[in-house]
Amino acid sequence: MSAKSTRMLRRYGALSFVLGLGACSWFTDFKEQPKFDPWESVSDTIPMRGNPQNSVSVYGSAAPGYAISRERLPGTIDSMKTIPNPVPADARSLDNGHKYYSINCAVCHGDRGLGDGPATKYGMPGMNIAGPGSAALGYTDGYIWGMMRNGRGLMPTYNRIEEMDRWDVVNYIRGLQGRYQVAVGPVGLPGETGDKVPGPSQMGPTRPSPYYHQAGSQAGAGIPAAPGGPSSPPALSDSTSTTPVGGAQHIPVSTTPKTGGER
Repeated sequence: MSAKSTRMLRRYGALSFVLGLGACSWFTDFKEQPKFDPWESVSDTIPMRGNPQNSVSVYGSAAPGYAISRERLPGTIDSMKTIPNPVPADARSLDNGHKYYSINCAVCHGDRGLGDGPATKYGMPGMNIAGPGSAALGYTDGYIWGMMRNGRGLMPTYNRIEEMDRWDVVNYIRGLQGRYQVAVGPVGLPGETGDKVPGPSQMGPTRPSPYYHQAGSQAGAGIPAAPGGPSSPPALSDSTSTTPVGGAQHIPVSTTPKTGGER
């Protein structure tokens, strides 16, 4: 082999080495790791709110991802139709459901649920969920709740609405169907915030863990106290919590471990 050929081989070898180093993933400063980035979701392009999808809240879930799939199939939604609605249709629930409905549902279903939302002007078929002849009049609460969880047909999944808030939407839809007296129409002006939008995440750190016990609160009960001090959140009672925490919307929370039901 000539000297010229040897020099060319050395140059190509050095170039290949440099390119190889640039292609490896050793120098990412640990930026590329299996993790959730802000507003990232594990399914399609829907941004997550609260816990990542398919995870289970410490408050439990009526339909955890490992037990009921998120396929947009009628049979899958049928499997959720017997889930009981754990949220009473009180003023708080109907007001919260109204806010979520106006933000997420009215664009297609219309303010009164008659299937005349603004999206119908651009080719979206009208989907009546509250007027005479609507099939939704015969759906169970669990079925409507499951349809929002999974989506069905032309309706995408609205799992970004958290589990307990979806029950509020179900209650509001029942109001539109005539079961309860509810306000109709936009809650506020476009861009208006404050009390015109839903409150903080119910899955976020606005309530104490149902299995947390303040230091000394369970003395004599044979339950070791959790780390903490006087500034720790107050422990829940052995029945249900009836005190709003941090200004969050009140949801009674059972402290008994369970695999389904309310969070």
